[in-house]
Amino acid sequence: MDTILENRTWRYATKKFDTTKKVSNADLDLLLEATRLSASSYGLQPYHVFVITDQEVREKLKPVSWGQTQITDASHLLVFAGVTNFDASLIDNYLVNVSQTRNIPKTQLKEYGDFMKSNILDLPSETKQEWAARQVYLALGNVMQAAAELQIDTCPMEGFEAEKYDEILNLKEKGLTTVLVLPVGYRAAEDITQHLAKVRKTKEELFTHI
Repeated sequence: MDTILENRTWRYATKKFDTTKKVSNADLDLLLEATRLSASSYGLQPYHVFVITDQEVREKLKPVSWGQTQITDASHLLVFAGVTNFDASLIDNYLVNVSQTRNIPKTQLKEYGDFMKSNILDLPSETKQEWAARQVYLALGNVMQAAAELQIDTCPMEGFEAEKYDEILNLKEKGLTTVLVLPVGYRAAEDITQHLAKVRKTKEELFTHI
């Protein structure tokens, strides 16, 4: 079987992590770079990722994560936070980055900037937040697959109290809100979930060729 499919079959939502095994700094950097390179609408990346190793902070997050042990037992905890109600600065800062990275005069980017602003700045704040959250999920898929390539385990989690996370991490004052959580590390030998067959729809059920 192709290694692409082998790695995707190997990965699963790890329920119990081995607390004695830590992801190396080199591998962590690869995962974070994979996250940074993720696609996003217009390339704006309207989110921020917190890499949490502080055990005291993680102990505070565990009770508001339905008591799930992955929060404290994984090697690292990635918290993806979306921008709550962005303004023109999100686009302007991006255009400055484009200008510097590609050596393009900012004047040549004005029309594109105006196009982006006309499409997203006037959206209701709730819609903006939902849009930002969708970009987070693109990054999530990318980092999870990168982790599988490195034989590093992950467990994407939505089972937590976002408002409590925001309080503990002081996200509101940063204009952010927690979207999802990703513990990263290595599966424990006693996690029986790893031995279960992967359950997915058949190709016939899932795909329609037109």
